[in-house]
Amino acid sequence: MCVQAVATVFSPLDAAWELDEGLYGGELKHNMAWLCGLLPYGQAAQVMARIGKRPVSDSSLWRLAQKVGRVLKEQTPLGQKPDAQPGITDESVEPDTRLLSMDGGMVNIEGEGWKELKVGLVGTVIADESASGDDLPSVHTAAAHYCAVLGDVSAFTPVLLDLARRTGFEETGRSCITADGAAWIWKLADSHFPDSVQIVDYYHARQHLSLAAQVLFPDRPARANAWFHAHTDALFDGHLQPIMAELQQAGVTDSVAYFQNHQARMNYADFQKEGYPIGSGSVESEVKQFKHRLDGPGMYWSRPGAENMILIRAAVLDGSFDTRWARAA
Repeated sequence: MCVQAVATVFSPLDAAWELDEGLYGGELKHNMAWLCGLLPYGQAAQVMARIGKRPVSDSSLWRLAQKVGRVLKEQTPLGQKPDAQPGITDESVEPDTRLLSMDGGMVNIEGEGWKELKVGLVGTVIADESASGDDLPSVHTAAAHYCAVLGDVSAFTPVLLDLARRTGFEETGRSCITADGAAWIWKLADSHFPDSVQIVDYYHARQHLSLAAQVLFPDRPARANAWFHAHTDALFDGHLQPIMAELQQAGVTDSVAYFQNHQARMNYADFQKEGYPIGSGSVESEVKQFKHRLDGPGMYWSRPGAENMILIRAAVLDGSFDTRWARAA
């Protein structure tokens, strides 16, 4: 029996979709790119195979993501207004108050180690008055837009300022910055947004109060818990002097410095009555969402790969991906 020699072969799917060049068919390519921003490449490939019935390699998805990331980077020039979230337009939400928030995390970059990831958010504050008029308003953030940078404060600052300009952050009558107690955040706020109300996230402040209680009563958890709850109302009302006096007397100087440095940013009852958000959960949640895609178990990135994914992830999270895809088509 004679057997013919086998020539070099290639995947018929790769040939049909021209995956080697990243030229996928319209809607398929669109969904694949969106899926890259939602899930790790390996998981995205599994979803494509099981649900999409399209076996695509994770390396092909990676190549697609690099091209899409570069397009998104070129697509948002300075001064251009970003897209609104689906179902929320600038016309449908009266921007009486704007919120800006910032936070940071770490991403593992190949050959560099753990590097800073800084995330910014600009949104519109919605304060819903209670029906009785007696309760504090319910405050939440809508029409949020995000930016993220793999770099330090100097790299992050111009990107955040550009987002603030493009979203009209300072064009409204009222604006606030709600974030945790990181010194770099408030230095940036003082330098570039001096007219905005500054608010340290209430839940971070409560956490510091809880840590101070544990330092005061390290071997008496019940007493620490009682002290924490006894001082929570004073914290919310902005009555920090008694708290700081007790901590100073006990020698808990780090906690004293924290509350002293942020005292003007902790008038939570007044802030909430005025319809300002006292929690920065919206931006912290997004940092976790970025890290969920960029900081999975055993995950590390090349710097260009991470920077491209940050742009895709931001577009997926704020709902602008479909509009940006259509613009690039």
